[in-house]
Amino acid sequence: MGINAISLNSIEKRFHQKQVIAPLSLEIPKGQLIGLLGPSGCGKTTLIKMIMGMIKPDNGHIQVLNYTVPHKQLLTDIGYMAQSDALYLDLTGEENLHFFAKLYRLPKKERAERVNYAASLVHLTDDLTSKVLNYSGGMKRRLSLAIALIQNPKLLILDEPTVGIDPVLKKEIWQELIRLKNEEHKTILVTTHAMDEAERCDQLAMLRNGHIIAHGTPDDLKAHYQAKDFDEVFLKAGGEAL
Repeated sequence: MGINAISLNSIEKRFHQKQVIAPLSLEIPKGQLIGLLGPSGCGKTTLIKMIMGMIKPDNGHIQVLNYTVPHKQLLTDIGYMAQSDALYLDLTGEENLHFFAKLYRLPKKERAERVNYAASLVHLTDDLTSKVLNYSGGMKRRLSLAIALIQNPKLLILDEPTVGIDPVLKKEIWQELIRLKNEEHKTILVTTHAMDEAERCDQLAMLRNGHIIAHGTPDDLKAHYQAKDFDEVFLKAGGEAL
């Protein structure tokens, strides 16, 4: 078994002649929490969609959990939370969770356990019988995170997971992400703009115009660039303000 959860080898992507991802290589070790930092439009979501197998790179090679992307097994092994919530508004929160749990063919008993776990993690237990149509933006984000966790995936890919979530719940979600990494040995890739979230990652990769301009542990990056925060690291590494 390989030691990397994700291996990107010289991948690149163009849309309408515009280079969105420049030839880019990155190794993400198993069992780590990795932060992908960068301003809007720098290529973070495109990169994630290529890792997921949703978009094909123009060049290069992607391997995830020892499978060459795309691969059917990865549909089960990856829990994905997109930037925009993909929810069934006419269904209740509980019906959404059961729908996605059924897609993964979880046995009925395990399905019920996973629905209860995921709902309680994001504090939605009391709202499960309400239609998602009536959820606030923050509640929809919380439900999307619960869905990403429903099948107990080996790899979690979360695109701006805490946008629109109140600070108390945000803190609890991060505590759970760190627990999932430490106790269940999950690999977690998170895109974020938030400096406090970046601080909690094992490694950070900073992306600008499709290039990784800096990569390392939070402490190493700040020491290397003699920076007090990641905004300053980004600027000194050749980026613009985050």
